[in-house]
Amino acid sequence: MKLRKEIEPQLEVAEKLYSKILKSLIEYAEFCDENDDEENVEYQKLEEKLHILTRKDMTQFNLWEWWEEEGVEVLAFRIALPNPLEVENITKEELSEIICNRLQWSDDFDDDNFNGKFSLYLDNYYHDFLKLNFKRTYNYSKIFCTQKNKDKSIFELTNEEKVEKLWG
Repeated sequence: MKLRKEIEPQLEVAEKLYSKILKSLIEYAEFCDENDDEENVEYQKLEEKLHILTRKDMTQFNLWEWWEEEGVEVLAFRIALPNPLEVENITKEELSEIICNRLQWSDDFDDDNFNGKFSLYLDNYYHDFLKLNFKRTYNYSKIFCTQKNKDKSIFELTNEEKVEKLWG
C-alpha cells in the first residue's frame, strides 16, 4: 500500500543533503585525528552547520563516535532525512501499513540506489512518526518490546495488537 505523500519519508530531500552531511562528518573526524578538539569548538561548528542544513536538533545525534554505532553513512542518512510531519486523519489502514510493512525488516533492499540503500534505516523515522501522531497511545516499550505476563512468561504483541493499541 502506498502511503499519502505527507506520511512517506522525504527521501528526495535526504538524497540532496546526504553528500554534504557525509562530507562534513568525515572532515570533522579527520580534523580530530590530526588535531584535538577538547574544547569542542569544531564539534559545535559542525553541529551548527548541520542544523542550518537540516533545521534538526543535532544533540540527538552522536556526531563524533559514529564508528561505535551504525557508521558514518547511516548517521549522515539519519541526519539528512527530514523529521516526520504531524498528519491529520490517519486511517487505520495507513497505521497498519506502517506497523505491518514499513517497520518490519525486509531483505529486499537495493544497494544500487539511494532509497534502496537506506530502506533498512527508516525505523527511527516511522517510530518518530508514530510518537508524533499517536501521542496519547504511543509507548515504545509497551508496544514494540518483549513483555512479561503475570506468570512471568514472555510474549510480544502481534502486529494487529500493536495497531489496536496505537489506534486506541
